Amino acid sequence: MKKYNFTINDVEYAVEVKNIEDKTLEVNVNGAYYVVELDKVAPTIAPPPVAPQPVAPSAPQPPVAPPPVAAAPVAAPSTAANAVKIKSPLPGTIRGIFVKKGDTVAVGQKVLLLEAMKMENEIASEKAGVVTEIKVAENDTVMEGDVLLVIG
Repeated sequence: MKKYNFTINDVEYAVEVKNIEDKTLEVNVNGAYYVVELDKVAPTIAPPPVAPQPVAPSAPQPPVAPPPVAAAPVAAPSTAANAVKIKSPLPGTIRGIFVKKGDTVAVGQKVLLLEAMKMENEIASEKAGVVTEIKVAENDTVMEGDVLLVIG
């Protein structure tokens, strides 16, 4: 986790970057939790190169038998390509979560309750499938376009 302090238009912001996965960033700004989607993958900073150190020659070692060959693991079918990210249609506060990770949902099923401008907005599933990720918690503040949950 990295912590930063920013000043924008004389307003101070304490920002904690909690998690970076692919093009998604989880941040906490002045106590409010946000999930940010990046247009490009964030670059990683490589450590500085280390100069090789000379190694003293050692006595010859007897040959070692190779380890037994194990069967190759079978990859599970990927559902990431078929996953649907349910995004917030407008800024607001999460007031209810009606599913949990692993639940099976139907198209149109109510999955979240979003309060925006003193109105309660039901967020429904856009796809039938299994809830693979829930990116928010009750009372989280979200912005328009934030990913709320993922259905695979």
